Amino acid sequence: MSGRALRGWTVTSRRRFLGGVAVAVAIGSSSRLSVAAEEEKKVNVYNWDTYIGETTIEDFTAATGIEVRYDLFASNEELFAKLREGNPGYDVIFPSNNYVERMIAADMLVALDHERIPNLAHIDPLFADPQFDRGRRYSVPYMWGTMGIGYRRSKVEPKSWKVVFEPEESLRGRIAYLNDVTVIQMALKYLGYSLNSRNPAEIDKAAELIIRAKPYVKAFAPDTGQDLLLSGEVDLVTEWNGDILQVMLEDEDLGYVVPEEGSILWEDTMCIPKGAPHPQNAHTFINYILTPEVHASIAEFIKYACPNRTALQYLPVEDRENPAIYPPREVLEKCEVTVYKGEEVESLYDRALTRVLAA
Repeated sequence: MSGRALRGWTVTSRRRFLGGVAVAVAIGSSSRLSVAAEEEKKVNVYNWDTYIGETTIEDFTAATGIEVRYDLFASNEELFAKLREGNPGYDVIFPSNNYVERMIAADMLVALDHERIPNLAHIDPLFADPQFDRGRRYSVPYMWGTMGIGYRRSKVEPKSWKVVFEPEESLRGRIAYLNDVTVIQMALKYLGYSLNSRNPAEIDKAAELIIRAKPYVKAFAPDTGQDLLLSGEVDLVTEWNGDILQVMLEDEDLGYVVPEEGSILWEDTMCIPKGAPHPQNAHTFINYILTPEVHASIAEFIKYACPNRTALQYLPVEDRENPAIYPPREVLEKCEVTVYKGEEVESLYDRALTRVLAA
């Protein structure tokens, strides 16, 4: 999520309209939910806000007898910083693809025991061997999606990133950007560069583009752009697709598009951090989430794309056929997955964002 963007078990006001989601889980073999006798029946989970099904946690405990402590983080940076100094007790974490790579490099993750996760068999082959974690040694796919533009249809019909980076006068004060380095990446994409550029001059050009657009920007929002759009405070936002899809259900005048230049193709994952006190229960939790009916119920609730090919049959047809959730191939071919570029290059992006915010 990379992001981001936005997630959690506690139902927020944005979720009320989605209603309850019943989870009927076909457990299959009892071995899937076996809990090692030597581990206490607890698992400590650290996830994004508003990023799980309405009853997933209770259903897991009912099925396994394992009690869940469920904490929330707001960004990959927060997750990384908290665990970099030593695991405070978490068993399952949900980093985005580029942070998986970063955490592997920092020796922060435990290699998974695939025999304890038989439901990996349900994962779409497209997600079986990603560049950031070959062979899925350390991560399991949870959800995936895109970043794009959320907009009010009656005001504007965007096709290009130009509408947010070189806006017309009518949009002055009517735009919100995500307050993280993805705004630098989207500017790079608009300028014709890779969103994974390692070129300092290109990153500087992206920052300058955003600085010139700042008079048109109402807010750099901490992953709440969808709320500004829904309330009518802005007409355009850069946001994650699932967040915009949630508010589109409340207001038919809202839309979402991946611009013609392409965008981020992201994946959020489940991992076990070094020092996890309940690693066997962590494997049980991950395997439970990958149960097709469970995975589908979460995806339907949070409106992100599910990497579980067996789970797709349990999703509503309108979700499976919605291009804002499952984009057509020609759109995906223009998108890029964010990769970890090393601390030196990553700091260039951080400094660029700091310069933009200070300008």
